[in-house]
Amino acid sequence: MRRLVKSFAAIISILLILVLVIQFIVLLPLPNHSLRTSNERSTIRYSETPTVMIPGWGGNTTTYRRMTRYFEKHNYAQKVMTVWVSPTGTVKTGGDFHQQKNSLIQVLYNWNYNASYHPQVHQLTRVLQLLHDRYHIKRMNVIAHSYGGTEFIHAYMGSKQLQKDIQLRKVVFLGVPVEESFGVKVKFVPNLNRKSKDRNFRQLGCQMRKWRPNSTVKILNIMGGNDEEVPWIQSEMLQSLVKIHPEIRYQQVVVPKTNHFQLHDRKIILQRVGQMLWGKD
Repeated sequence: MRRLVKSFAAIISILLILVLVIQFIVLLPLPNHSLRTSNERSTIRYSETPTVMIPGWGGNTTTYRRMTRYFEKHNYAQKVMTVWVSPTGTVKTGGDFHQQKNSLIQVLYNWNYNASYHPQVHQLTRVLQLLHDRYHIKRMNVIAHSYGGTEFIHAYMGSKQLQKDIQLRKVVFLGVPVEESFGVKVKFVPNLNRKSKDRNFRQLGCQMRKWRPNSTVKILNIMGGNDEEVPWIQSEMLQSLVKIHPEIRYQQVVVPKTNHFQLHDRKIILQRVGQMLWGKD
């Protein structure tokens, strides 16, 4: 019996070590990169507004690897800093931001496998406030995949301090659910928000009505034609929130033959995101 217990304990220990090693690997940051100023393109707008990249549930350093490489290869942007945040809200950074042009800031959650996204809302709020307080970031763009976008909109709309300190400029949502009581069979129609049973969505509606945007905000909402993880309706309901502020420039698009995880990888999407964030009108 003792031998069996020892064997079981050894297996558990090995599995635990393996999990810790894997978690360590997936939290390794993407390498920082510098824009080649000699290769700046006339079709790209270069500014000091950074872009924060937020992964979804279980997302890690691999989430935006292909996207980041594409932006760097085509001289759209440069990845300059990584921000890690723990379940307790402790924030650590690697790299630096000092107003470099078209900067990318990678957010990594040390643990984002919770049953709910609400713990990450608190953690992301801490991240955004630190970016303002320590790095003096007063305006930003955002790229968010899946629950990363849900966490962002709840963090920002739930904090009057963030709304005061940080101006939103351009936001890209990739398969982001904002209303989760509607299923795949529900079709979007005006005033559908009145039938919502999602308490979090209704709370967002109240917060949006109180929000006073202090800059011109552009939102691109991208959905996958073959997304079986997040039904279109759950992303489309963002329309019901942004219509509260007609001055917000909102666009949504469904990309055919694209699943939930291809939303941050497919070249056609990377091109569209790059053009939206940095292309000259």
